[in-house]
Amino acid sequence: MTSKIIPVQPFDAVIFGGTGDLAERKLLPALYHRERDGQISDPTRFIGASRSKMSDQDYRTFALNALNEHIGKDELENDVVENFLSRLHYVAIDATADNGWDALKSLLGSANDESEVIRYFYLAVGPSLFGNIAERLDRFGLISPNARLVMEKPIGRDLGSATELNDLVGQHFREDQIYRIDHYLGKETVQNLLALRFANALYEPLWNSAHIDHVQITVAETVGLESRVGYYDRAGALRDMVQNHLLQLLCLVAMEPPASAEADTIRDEKLKVLRALLPIDAGNVQKLTVRGQYKAGASAGGAVKGYLEELDGGKSNTETFVAIRAEIQNWRWAGVPFYLRTGKRMAQRVSEIVINFKPVPHSIFQTNAGRPVSNQLVIRLQPNEGVKQWIMIKDPGPGGMRLRHVPLDMSFAEAFNVRSPDAYERLLLDVVRGNQTLFMRRDEVEAAWKWVDPILQSWEETSQKVKNYRAGTWGPSASIALIERDGHTWHEAEEE
Repeated sequence: MTSKIIPVQPFDAVIFGGTGDLAERKLLPALYHRERDGQISDPTRFIGASRSKMSDQDYRTFALNALNEHIGKDELENDVVENFLSRLHYVAIDATADNGWDALKSLLGSANDESEVIRYFYLAVGPSLFGNIAERLDRFGLISPNARLVMEKPIGRDLGSATELNDLVGQHFREDQIYRIDHYLGKETVQNLLALRFANALYEPLWNSAHIDHVQITVAETVGLESRVGYYDRAGALRDMVQNHLLQLLCLVAMEPPASAEADTIRDEKLKVLRALLPIDAGNVQKLTVRGQYKAGASAGGAVKGYLEELDGGKSNTETFVAIRAEIQNWRWAGVPFYLRTGKRMAQRVSEIVINFKPVPHSIFQTNAGRPVSNQLVIRLQPNEGVKQWIMIKDPGPGGMRLRHVPLDMSFAEAFNVRSPDAYERLLLDVVRGNQTLFMRRDEVEAAWKWVDPILQSWEETSQKVKNYRAGTWGPSASIALIERDGHTWHEAEEE
């Protein structure tokens, strides 16, 4: 079985921060893969924009080096690479001054030209530059009626700064032109969660507190700070991962069935989930949250430094791990705990959603048959995207009734015999399609901050210190206690 590739209409993509790390590692390789699969139509152009002085040819050399480093050699086809590179242009531009903007306008053409192709502006730069860029795009006449603006995280570091940032950009772009990207929502399995719930009669009748015991969402990384030392020590795991990625996954699991698959209909339901979250404040923060920070240990097959050592011996109470027991105060989910967990230098790189169903009310089997284990639906986002439904069966053989817990396993790569596209590949072209389903609306971002801000403030008020955990483990022991107080255990991700 193969997937059908549908080309998108021609477009111009301007990448501010076009020589940066995100462009090199993710954006340019993603656009190349879409070129290779035949989804890019002529006369599409990709325009890099940054302060560096560079010619078009220099930028094409930069892009070729990025492809060679971040894409397998078997996927680089000479004719496709040549065609892809021919689409690349470059403009040296200063986001904080007027230098280079006329050159960009000359390259793109007038925004009033009705025959122009779709254009979008990707802000792969720090959020402090978002307002400057939006203002100059407007002042230099570059915002056409069908122009789009893509905003990378972080969108603020608290509610106040997020609101200010949204206000600045909103002065120049309509809300329907703004695409706030969360690459986790572009993953194949995340979207398949919608299909599993709403395209099958099997799950939705059971998707409630009467049948689901609890839900676990884990996003674990084996890497440390890498090149993000300055940013990460100011942010921490709660701002960096929970406020966006984990809360978005929680919303997709917990939202009510939308009336349609239209973007705003789905985002309306996600917003209701965020607004229904049980507040966490100084009165319950120590009971419902755990902060951790990794110390030296072994990760990814070798010895690694601790967080403070990576900070060159500085002092820091920044969390590299956080676990939260969340609750959703509505009829569907009353009494069902949602356990969120994320951290760096963990035992494995894995992102999973685990739906734990309630046990059968009574076992009819004799003790020697074994105890029935509760059913689980395990949705794996990375690595090896797929879905497993764990069920009880009889162990095959003539030795009498013995119960066995086994998975019905569907790996997307094996089932469809296709390469699983990177999340950015899908999201970059969804911008062209004008499909905002997988992007965050302003009120979603601000509702998430309204829930996260009191946690940050309560950590300060209660002086909740980070608890150390050794690199290469699953976090501090306090996170185990957090879930075991309810009689549960963290799902142990399988090595794949």
